[in-house]
Amino acid sequence: MNDLILTSNRLTLRTFKVSDVSNVHHMLLQPESTLFNPSSYSEDKKETQKLINIWRSEAESGQSRKKFTFLIETTTDCTFVGIIAIDLIKLHYKNAETWYKLSPEIWGKGYATEALERIIRFGFEDLKLHRIEAGCAVDNIASYKVMEKCGMIREAHRRKLLPLKNGWSDNYEYAILEEDYFAKQ
Repeated sequence: MNDLILTSNRLTLRTFKVSDVSNVHHMLLQPESTLFNPSSYSEDKKETQKLINIWRSEAESGQSRKKFTFLIETTTDCTFVGIIAIDLIKLHYKNAETWYKLSPEIWGKGYATEALERIIRFGFEDLKLHRIEAGCAVDNIASYKVMEKCGMIREAHRRKLLPLKNGWSDNYEYAILEEDYFAKQ
């Protein structure tokens, strides 16, 4: 699974290349894309390269792989869309967590929904998971609408969980179960 490529109608989700650093770095530093992110990113492009190297090495870990982080691009012209991941967090319970970050230039085109639907499909059909979870700041309306469009159900509202730049934020937690997914198919 080290050269794993997932496709959907308009998108390709693939492992990272060394040449991806500029697009990823640009996206990570845009104020719009960091507003609801508890992680901070360095202005130094070398730090972004290190991050991409981690994702690339995870992709090479073979059968023991627990993290699947993909670059998202359009299938037709390879336009950079963003990044998405699914991390196996509780193997015994067949649980995973997904997260995504898209470049503000392409917001509002349905790419987040399409990418998340593809990751959910990968989780249930290929990884044979029981449950996939995700979360977002309560003010990140676009993100939780994407999760809801993909069949995820809001299960919790956790208080002051996320350390954002403008202070502590409450968090919504979502999940989809394998039975929810397969009932829609």
